[in-house]
Amino acid sequence: MSEERFAYAAVLPDRIHRLHELAVDLWWSWDVRARDVFRQLDYALWRRSAHNPVKMLQQISVERLRAAAADPAFLQAYDEAITGRDEERRLVHPWWAEHGGALAGGSVAYFSAEFALHQSLPIYAGGLGVLAGDHCKEASDLGVPLVGVGFMYPQGYFHQRMSNEGWQEEHYERLSWMAAPIEAALTPDGRPCVTSVPLGDRTVLAAVWRVRLGRVRLYLLDTDLEENAPWDRELSARLYGGDRETRIQQEVVLGIGGVRALRALGISPTVWHLNEGHAAFVALQRIREQLEHGTSFDDALETVRKSTVFTTHTPVPAGHDAFPFHLVEKHLAGTWGEIGQHRERFLALGQYDSGHGPQFNMTALAMRTAANINAVSALHGEVTRSMWRPMWPDTPADQLPVRFITNGVHAPTWLASSLMALFNRYLGAGWLDRMDDEALWEQLQEIPDAELWQHRQELRHDLFDYIRERLRSRWIDERVTPNRIVAAGAMLDPTVLTIGYARRFTAYKRPELIFHDVERLARILTNADRPVQLVFAGKAHPADEPAKHHLQRVFRRCLDPTFGGRIAFIDDYDMHVAHYLVHGCDVWLNNPRKPLEASGTSGMKAAMNGVPHLSVGDGWWAEGYNGRNGWLIESSTNPDDQAATDNADAEALYKILEEEVVPRFYERTPAGLPTRWVAVVREAMRSSIPRFSTRRMVKQYVTEMYGPASNGK
Repeated sequence: MSEERFAYAAVLPDRIHRLHELAVDLWWSWDVRARDVFRQLDYALWRRSAHNPVKMLQQISVERLRAAAADPAFLQAYDEAITGRDEERRLVHPWWAEHGGALAGGSVAYFSAEFALHQSLPIYAGGLGVLAGDHCKEASDLGVPLVGVGFMYPQGYFHQRMSNEGWQEEHYERLSWMAAPIEAALTPDGRPCVTSVPLGDRTVLAAVWRVRLGRVRLYLLDTDLEENAPWDRELSARLYGGDRETRIQQEVVLGIGGVRALRALGISPTVWHLNEGHAAFVALQRIREQLEHGTSFDDALETVRKSTVFTTHTPVPAGHDAFPFHLVEKHLAGTWGEIGQHRERFLALGQYDSGHGPQFNMTALAMRTAANINAVSALHGEVTRSMWRPMWPDTPADQLPVRFITNGVHAPTWLASSLMALFNRYLGAGWLDRMDDEALWEQLQEIPDAELWQHRQELRHDLFDYIRERLRSRWIDERVTPNRIVAAGAMLDPTVLTIGYARRFTAYKRPELIFHDVERLARILTNADRPVQLVFAGKAHPADEPAKHHLQRVFRRCLDPTFGGRIAFIDDYDMHVAHYLVHGCDVWLNNPRKPLEASGTSGMKAAMNGVPHLSVGDGWWAEGYNGRNGWLIESSTNPDDQAATDNADAEALYKILEEEVVPRFYERTPAGLPTRWVAVVREAMRSSIPRFSTRRMVKQYVTEMYGPASNGK
């Protein structure tokens, strides 16, 4: 699709005509040089557009573009970004040049129900989408030949607003297509790609959109076409919307339609990576294709198994999609084709009893059709093997086919720009290419305490500047009540120790644990000499009523005078808000009910920015904690006694705050430096960046999963 598709406000001057290429390639979002181009172009417009360069170019004036095209400083930044983008595509990354042979010249298709890439494309809900987006970005950086497949949700996930009483209100907003970095995907003969998906007794059409991510391409399915019935047009409208019947239809479209879309685009992957069970119907379509070429069911299944990678993310049984068999048969009625005679065998691949009678379980289907299965942390691997043990009753426990690859986060996306500049000075300009080298990070010792502390203080002030601007906007534009302003952080102090809790609100994450002893917490927060403040953020799933009650009670705490205005809830948590929080808080709090946290990547993002983790030993923290880089909430109780565990964990949390966290932060040298605190900050970065970045993670996937799958092992 050409530049005209975006209806820019003015024709780009010839000297800077490639601004369009930068704007529609989300590579700009994790490259400092490209971001600086748009910041310099018009900083005020950059902020008003919520850092969306496509939207900027639709609103910018002719005069400003002409001035930029004549500004030597801007042209230098522009040329550096364009050169960087061209080199990104032309040059082979040294690691891939050495290890790319593992894929034997093939490519990877990466299926996920959501992808979090940038707030200008709100097709994500939380951690699963962020992980998928970070995975794709790192694949681009390393040059891994990967294509993503997902949904184009015109209404995305909901926007969250809080009522005056603290109840979550969900608002859906149609995506502004003209302001989004998406283009029509074209078939090899140059036509817009539209694929058909048999669904029940009808056929649904799905248009395919393309998103550019550096070397990687993401293809998104969209059923909102005039040719479809009104109810089918709504199938891809919202992320995780509708009832179970809607959900299974979406999963048929994603799995079967996704394979058909790749075929129509002329893409023939050698490895098929399913990020969670939502896309497990990929196996059905691939088996059917082989049966149509005369392959036996057993041989087709084995071929699919050997070339499929499956990643499971949730240790919570309710988080795995399962459907009644009659519902599955209803919506697969038009899909069987050559596989029809083997229908019972295929349905058996998904059969699993989670304690409520046999159902068709999407995770079970994925596990039985993938030879390469992984959990997302070491502890999650243990939990997953235990949870799904009945699938392999005759296999010794130490031989169960579930390994683990601990999640990571994409450092160029999540590191604060100021810290990246600091690392450039002390680690050398090529540090990004060596970020998974643990020896490199020993050089952090060369950064003076005063300089590192100054950066941390500036990032905290940036967070509170952002909070104040949001408050001002809400006061002016939405005429919100004073209660809403107070609850959103009007009384917070940018010099005070700030603890962040930003997660999906759900019961097992225990968002109210810190309020277990209200009087004790109040003493900690309102101490005149060493005050502490809490910043909460997160959404409750629209159908999760208990979670909404947790959220409402946290909101009410923000208004309780007992806490002196030192608690705030930041609504509408998204990637934009997340950047400020993981950069600007001083401590990142995480207290799930162990072992129900599979990974917890938000803590990784915070730690790499020098925000130490305070968490139970679950998910990544069970591997990441070393005694010097944060704090571990430990208690010895019977895990089946939830009340006792909550009591003990709350006691441990208060003790850590009172005896370790608060004293370290406020203990200063005569020069005003909290040297013991800075030591924890430094160690948090040193220990987290090389081990918990997607650089390490994607390399593991290539060598341990994609390589064997590509070679049919």
